[in-house]
Amino acid sequence: MRTFRNILFWIHLIVGVATGLVIAIMSFTGVVIAFEKQLIEWAEREVRTVQLPAPGARRLPVEELVERVRASGSEGQPSGVTVYPEPTSAVLVSIGRGAVSYVNPYTGEVLGNGATGLRGFFQWNVGLHRWLAAGGDNRAVGKAITGASNAVFLFLAISGLYLWWPRKWTLRAMRPSLWFRRGLKGKARDWNWHNVIGFWSLPVLIVLTASGMVISYKWASSLVFTVTGNTPPATKGPPGSATVKVPAPEEETPRQPLDVLIAEAQRTSPTWSSATLRLGGGAGGGKEGVDAVTVTLREADAWPLFSSKQVSVNPFSGEVAKQETYADYSSGRKLRTWLRFLHTGEALGLWGQLVAAIASLGGVFLVYTGFALSWRRFFPRRRTNSEPGEDAAAQSEPAV
Repeated sequence: MRTFRNILFWIHLIVGVATGLVIAIMSFTGVVIAFEKQLIEWAEREVRTVQLPAPGARRLPVEELVERVRASGSEGQPSGVTVYPEPTSAVLVSIGRGAVSYVNPYTGEVLGNGATGLRGFFQWNVGLHRWLAAGGDNRAVGKAITGASNAVFLFLAISGLYLWWPRKWTLRAMRPSLWFRRGLKGKARDWNWHNVIGFWSLPVLIVLTASGMVISYKWASSLVFTVTGNTPPATKGPPGSATVKVPAPEEETPRQPLDVLIAEAQRTSPTWSSATLRLGGGAGGGKEGVDAVTVTLREADAWPLFSSKQVSVNPFSGEVAKQETYADYSSGRKLRTWLRFLHTGEALGLWGQLVAAIASLGGVFLVYTGFALSWRRFFPRRRTNSEPGEDAAAQSEPAV
């Protein structure tokens, strides 16, 4: 048992040093992007609101609003439209994958692209978190490195628990590992911080890293479906992302206005709080049919908090072809979706995001203290007198 503990300790130390920098980057960026949505909403609070010209004022067609954005010279092509039930809310037009434009639904005035600097800052940090901000062909390499480092972090968390596990469950033996001690310096302080932060962060870090593996690796995502007795989805991308097909019209038929398609989807949910339509649809043909238009509805007081309703509408007839809510998911897809939003803490709202951010910050300190302890182990300073408290910590530290 002692030999196994020694071997595990050195593996823990070596792989921690080898991947520590990437783990620190992922942990730090996890803190930075924890409240991305809330901060962007706050920064764009003024441009999101317009003045109502008169009660019951007529809104311009969604197609016209999209064309106004195209004509404004925005870089990239509009990819989606989001409308809100409040009469004083602007319409949000998504451009590509990261940019947006707000449009006055009554006048067609393009109000601007929101907090572009803040959005760019978060987008860069998300790229750094996911693939080390690599671009082009190097993005796959960056993603492989972050995925492997996340898996190593999970191993470090579990092996760290084993190494922490006290031989005697007494308050005196456990106290140095359960709370911060005053007056410590150098090695004693780093050892105390490493153990205390690791202990209290451990449950959340295991959830964050395990859910990160499901996001990073197809086999891990498929395993979620397998263990719940479901068949893993064959299509690429998130579960449920496959396009719904509807029969192609036998004769040439004009497409229904986007307002009609959105309104048809809204009728399925009286409590909708936002409706997002992905531009496109109607593509394809032949035996498989054409792509339906997908409208995603967020509903007030929905549970789980991240749940939404996907409504697929025939772009030519305007009829609802399919509705899908969280309740319709298989048990595997439900678990997979929970893991996706547990990774960011959003599954539990603001408190969940706060806990995830604190644990991620703990990950930064774990890397720092781990590096410091490793440096002192490999390059010990020779001196006659120890700093106050260092001897006491040395007695508590596992002799490996």
